Formats: sequence, C-alpha cells, structure tokens
Amino acid sequence: MGSNQLKTQLATMRDALFKQGYLDEQFIQLEELQDDANPNFVEEVVTLFFRDSVRLINSVEQALEKTPPEFDKLDKYMHQFKGSSSSIGAAKVKSETSLFREYCKQGNAEGCVRTFQQVKKEYTTLRKKLETYFQMARQAGPGESASRPKLRFQVYPVVGVLASVFLTSFKLYKSTLSEQNNASSYVLFLLMSVSIMCEV
Repeated sequence: MGSNQLKTQLATMRDALFKQGYLDEQFIQLEELQDDANPNFVEEVVTLFFRDSVRLINSVEQALEKTPPEFDKLDKYMHQFKGSSSSIGAAKVKSETSLFREYCKQGNAEGCVRTFQQVKKEYTTLRKKLETYFQMARQAGPGESASRPKLRFQVYPVVGVLASVFLTSFKLYKSTLSEQNNASSYVLFLLMSVSIMCEV
C-alpha cells in the first residue's frame, strides 16, 4: 500500500474517532504540542495513559470487591481516571467516569458496578482504535497534520480560559527542557494540570 493511500486512510480513521465521539478537542491540543523535536509526543502521552489506566482499573476492581464498597476510595480512583482521560481527549471514557462518580456520591454500589463495566468497555475500545491508528501512522511516515475540527472553547468559556492558560504554561515548560528529554519526562505535568480542568 502506497504512502499516500495510507495517509488518506489515517485521516479517515482519525476523523471517525471524533465523529463517533471517542475523542474531543483535547486530543487536538496534544497534536499541536507535537513537533519535530518530539515527533512521537502524542503516542507517548497516550501510551502513558494506557499504562496508568491499567493500574487504576485494577485498583477499582479491588475496591469494588470490598463489602461494603469503599465509596471514598472508589471516587478517588475514578477522579484520577477522569483526569487522565480528559488529558488525552478520551471523551467517552471521561463521560462514563463522571457517571461512576455520581453513583459513588449516591452510595449506589450496583450503579458503580454497572457503570464500571461500561468504563472498561469504552477504554478497551478506544485503546484498540488508537493502537491501530498509531501503528498506521508509523507506517505512513511523517506528513502534514490532518485537517482538524474547529475548537469550540467558546461553548465552555471557563474551561476555555483554563485550557489556554494551561497550554501556554505547558509550551513554556516544554521549551526549557533539553533535547535529550522526551515527552515521557514531562507528561505528568500535563496530566496533573488537566485534572484541575475536569472539576470545572
């Protein structure tokens, strides 16, 4: 398969992730932070999200086995999951984590268990899709950025302001690093900063 054909398929796959609601504008923000010095920035951030998610999912599963469930601990884990999901633009995962937290506040164990299954389903689906996407991106090689959906920060002005401040700070932070440091060195800054936005 030719490079141009791969890039066309890649763009189609990417557009589908947005149209189907798997990704939101935050993923676009990550793409805009990627540059020649860090050509794999987005993939590295997403890979770290996957690794952290496995840890959080295991922690939630263990907490749900307690009788009665430890809702405070469950809410804490899901708060972390929501923040990291938000940081990469995992829209469907983030939505389900929000619902899970509502059930925690209500002390609804059945609702937590049911919603957690949906959280895992959305996470697994997104992971498979993104792993396929990044694999194809590597095969296609470097190229111009795909056409990006228009950002709609004006719909949520407070979040928009926070996002703008965060991105400006992050770019300044990134520029201070030596070329030897890759995205993994400062991605925790990203995750912690965006988790604040999730509570707006």
